[in-house]
Amino acid sequence: MERPIAIVGPTASGKSALAMELARIDHSVELLSVDSMQVYRGMDIGTAKPTISEQQEIRHHLIDMVQPIDSFTFVEYQNEYKKLLIELKSREAKPLLVGGTGLYLRAAIDGLTPPPQFPEVMAQIETEIDTELLHRRLVELDPVAAAKMDSKNRRRIARALEVTLGSGKPFSSFGPGLDKYKEAPYELIGIEIDRSLLDLRIVERYEMQMDMGFLDEVRRLSDGEMSATARQALGYKELLAYLRKETSLEEALAIAIQRTKRFARRQQRWFRRDPRIHWIDFSDVGSFLDERRNRVNDLTSERIESGGYDASI
Repeated sequence: MERPIAIVGPTASGKSALAMELARIDHSVELLSVDSMQVYRGMDIGTAKPTISEQQEIRHHLIDMVQPIDSFTFVEYQNEYKKLLIELKSREAKPLLVGGTGLYLRAAIDGLTPPPQFPEVMAQIETEIDTELLHRRLVELDPVAAAKMDSKNRRRIARALEVTLGSGKPFSSFGPGLDKYKEAPYELIGIEIDRSLLDLRIVERYEMQMDMGFLDEVRRLSDGEMSATARQALGYKELLAYLRKETSLEEALAIAIQRTKRFARRQQRWFRRDPRIHWIDFSDVGSFLDERRNRVNDLTSERIESGGYDASI
């Protein structure tokens, strides 16, 4: 029996388009988002969420789950994913994972569980304004974890300190570790794309999103409440700053583009560490789809010949 597919890679690499084409080839496939920002309702254009017409054509899951003011954790995603798998199995539907949030992918396919939370400790950490000071503290307490983190990634540094201080054990000592990989229940497909082409696609996507009404979307969201996580989303953070008259629109977009390019590099490094991923070049996606189409047609023919498939359905 063939394993279901998971498509991964950096933002703007064409993951969603490939997933849609695969779902059109095999009509039993339904798409499961692996994106930590697509869970928020109303954050549609900037997160490149599937359009209404795409959702009407192919069933999508694990999107539009909470309001922008709500928190949504790694564990909540994992729990929703597990419940969804049971439902899909009852309908004999096939899951196809698609997205670029590496931690969510590991939660889904590896059952990775996070270290415990210590809210009181985190509250103390958040009183420290200087991220560099927090990073130096982490270097002292857990140099292994600190070496794997961007020294300016405040969220990750704070989380590592929370666990280290709250538990009395290094953050790097928890769980099976992100550097340990077991056999995956999915066939992992990564899209490899030249850096200059990816950068161009990121710029073009922002131009398209602005034409689609991204600024109006952010303006509507700014009228309500948004969680700190939602406010940090790529593009949203910069356009919110523009709406507060802290910067020009041109500068806001330039910052968003640069931040997105850096994020894409981090995604590439993250997925490159996973030896289970089979990489296909962006230019070879068409050939990959042809191969999949032929495989599905062959399997369908085999079922018809064996009497295990009703062609009238």
